[in-house]
Amino acid sequence: MTLKVMIVDDVVERAEVLQQALARAGHEVVAYLPSTFDLHRQVGALKPDIVIIDTDSPDRDTLENLIVLTRDDPRPIVMFTHDGESDKIRAATQAGVSAYVVDGMSADRIGPIIDAAVARFEQYYALKREVEEIEEKLADRKVIERAKGILMKSHGFCEDDAYRAMRKRAMENNSRLVDVARQLIAVSDLIA
Repeated sequence: MTLKVMIVDDVVERAEVLQQALARAGHEVVAYLPSTFDLHRQVGALKPDIVIIDTDSPDRDTLENLIVLTRDDPRPIVMFTHDGESDKIRAATQAGVSAYVVDGMSADRIGPIIDAAVARFEQYYALKREVEEIEEKLADRKVIERAKGILMKSHGFCEDDAYRAMRKRAMENNSRLVDVARQLIAVSDLIA
């Protein structure tokens, strides 16, 4: 699979070696940046599949730029560095780095490293989406339960009757049950 790659490296010679290794691995380098300054905007404009950063040690500015990128336009990020300090590894990972590789890059390792970074990124975001869906369902359930409680209190319905009334309204209006529940809560709050 050919990936569009953005390289970030402040050492031109090192970036050229990386670019050659990527080309041999079948990937297309779409941009080379000397620093992570404005990384978010560059990624938004060029839409690389993966960002590779080669740095001696990730500094605070680099990590802050990665946090913004990961928040606004997430994608796999590989960081080659010489800094194996556990605090730096932890900070880079929390900033969104998918693969943190210490002691430089060798051409024969670039393919497996990229594959691992992409797989880790995809797995992380699949889990994140799953958690978000579960949280949304729980929040919807709370809204529905609150609306049922309002109907039970105001109309003397049992729980099943309150649920059936809301479900009937949702079907009549071709809307979701949670939307009917929200409307009911809004009206109840307005009247109260």
